[in-house]
Amino acid sequence: MGKWAVLGAVAASRVLAVAGATQANAQDGGAWIAASTNATSITNNIAISKDRLSIDYLTFPLAPIRTLKPVEVSAVFDADVNAGISGTLYKLRIPANTRFLHKSSLCGDQDTQWMATYVTGHTLKVAFFSGDDMPVFTFDAISNSTALCGTFAYSR
Repeated sequence: MGKWAVLGAVAASRVLAVAGATQANAQDGGAWIAASTNATSITNNIAISKDRLSIDYLTFPLAPIRTLKPVEVSAVFDADVNAGISGTLYKLRIPANTRFLHKSSLCGDQDTQWMATYVTGHTLKVAFFSGDDMPVFTFDAISNSTALCGTFAYSR
């Protein structure tokens, strides 16, 4: 009987993790207007849907991986950890040779493979990462990361 309880708890935690990522996705979903210097000079406007990221007319497959905790969001975006904010980590693949505004790329000569987002008010913050390995969201790891390609801000 105890074995079934453990299996039920594991299954329930996985469902909650996916539901949490889906809930966060609902916050960042939709069309966003470039608001930061990086966004206006590199990506222009973006749109996030359940399984796609559109950057200025180009579309890329997108998969939500997990919900980011407030301390993880704070490490990437310098947000107030006490504000109770959460974000979403996505897996994607934007080839290094993909060019956006002014012939810019997101991660130089490396494929963009991860995207972290969080929404505060009417602002969406986005960070893009390269590398096969999932980014580590601590202040030290982000400070020393060569995989963080840039952060962007959008509004609506």
